[in-house]
Amino acid sequence: MLGETFYWIFNMSITAAVTGLVVLLIRTVRKIPRRVIYFLWIIPFLRMAIPLGLNSPYSFMSLISRFTTRTVTVFMTADDIGLSMTNCVMAADSYFPVTYKVNLLERLFSASSIVWIIGLLAAAAALAILYFSGIREMKDSVHLRENIYLSEKVQSPAVYGIVRPRIILPVSYAEKDIDYILMHERMHIRRADNLWRILAFIITAVHWFNPFAWLFLKLFLADTELACDECVISKCSPEQRKAYALSLLECKKSADAFASAFGGAKIRTRIENILSFQKMTWISAAGFTAFAIAIAVVLLTNAG
Repeated sequence: MLGETFYWIFNMSITAAVTGLVVLLIRTVRKIPRRVIYFLWIIPFLRMAIPLGLNSPYSFMSLISRFTTRTVTVFMTADDIGLSMTNCVMAADSYFPVTYKVNLLERLFSASSIVWIIGLLAAAAALAILYFSGIREMKDSVHLRENIYLSEKVQSPAVYGIVRPRIILPVSYAEKDIDYILMHERMHIRRADNLWRILAFIITAVHWFNPFAWLFLKLFLADTELACDECVISKCSPEQRKAYALSLLECKKSADAFASAFGGAKIRTRIENILSFQKMTWISAAGFTAFAIAIAVVLLTNAG
């Protein structure tokens, strides 16, 4: 059973790597807003989390299936709407349960599944330690006002927690102008970025053996900060954007993996993105929305 589970996890990981590389290629187009790229990163993470997908003749996997992969149909309705799983490895003759082509493959996936579960438990333990260390920092903080707290243990302003998020600032920020910092952190709270951050870490832990999963996680976290910046500065005047960029220079990068920090990601990249920002028109917003939906349909569906 564990070997069969890893067989499908391995297939999901390959499919996620393929779709993630497409998102990575799209990410190189600088004119596409980071808010759109942030949405597109959902695609490879969904591929890593959900084994099933709808069949579609417009799927990107239809192109791949001509060379290396096939679709295993799980459920088909009378209207030819099917749910399927993408089988990139093609090491089995039949499925549910998996019947491997040769006994060597069965032994290989059985042994690999043990290594996978050990790695998963180790990754889960590491994530739990990081999470609860962040919780401890929250408990030691001193209330300033509203949901804003001060702490001697943090180096950069950040949002901690999900259900009752707190904005925690270094003690040295008590006398500083923190208006732009609060705008940024409150936007993180509105976007529920800490929740998506934790889910991304959990999914990556399941696919810890896939180096692309860690690459996608790193880029997703960076684009989270860039997207949050865009959401804030879209409501600011040019002078306010410059002040917002200057406030970034005073921040150190946060070391907490589960906190959405004002000083997160590469500061230089964020400042360049802020200073070159242009507000979207209704037409461009509609165009980017349609583009993102089309990419999601193409990459999330399986070969029909």
